[in-house]
Amino acid sequence: MPPALEGADSLSNGNQGRRLRVRYAKRHRMRFASHRDIARALERALRRAQVPVAFSAGFSPHPKISYTGAAPTGVASEAEYCELTLAEPMDPEQLRARLDEAMPEGIDILTVVPATAGGLADRLEASEWRIELPGVDPDDAAAAVAAFLAAERIEVERLTKKGRRRFDARSPVLRLDVDRRAATEQQETYAILRLIVRHTIPVVRPDDVVTGLRQIAELAPQSSTRMTRLAQGPLDEDSGTIADPLAADDAASETGATVVSAHAGHAPARPGSGNVSAPQGL
Repeated sequence: MPPALEGADSLSNGNQGRRLRVRYAKRHRMRFASHRDIARALERALRRAQVPVAFSAGFSPHPKISYTGAAPTGVASEAEYCELTLAEPMDPEQLRARLDEAMPEGIDILTVVPATAGGLADRLEASEWRIELPGVDPDDAAAAVAAFLAAERIEVERLTKKGRRRFDARSPVLRLDVDRRAATEQQETYAILRLIVRHTIPVVRPDDVVTGLRQIAELAPQSSTRMTRLAQGPLDEDSGTIADPLAADDAASETGATVVSAHAGHAPARPGSGNVSAPQGL
């Protein structure tokens, strides 16, 4: 097992100093990678980076990595999360830098923080999405959005692991509007939507909302819709924005380990602001 890196003394002793929460992005071609592909890539990168990850006991030990709120295959994301348990303490910044270098192009390690008590999954209450609709006039998109929001219920159907399932795509939607400023930057007819959707069971995905827009207003993009998750985390009910799910860990770490956010230009806003700009070229 490789030794812990310099700086580990800044971490607290025990398991709290050995659980780290990671925020990463999947961009460009990696948006087509499945969750299993991403998991395999992370495990290979951990080995190459010589990260002392802990393994489970038993006849078939596996690295102690847990994922939550993973985006579906085919969409980009600036806000994917996982949690690592280490066999030895390791400085979060050095782990982030080594792991980011070892990951394939299109997967970027943005933030690493020591984990505090409580489950990360409980903090992921909602997601913010950017939906690009090529060939759709922004005025037509605005009319479709108005019809969608005026409906009490919009039933859509999606193929799941348990077969085809019908569910309401309207009620979890907290915000849906046309980003006209972003649309004017395009050289062709283009509509860009911003969506905030509450996490429910079943999860309502952005493609479900696009299906609902097609059903209620016959809104149909001319080519493939491109979707990017901009943020996911605790929902501020008053402002309707999404806060940083690692804020509690960040605050606690100020008296211990250093917290580092890389690729700062692409990071979602800190607590209280879920309104972030999508990175270019996704």
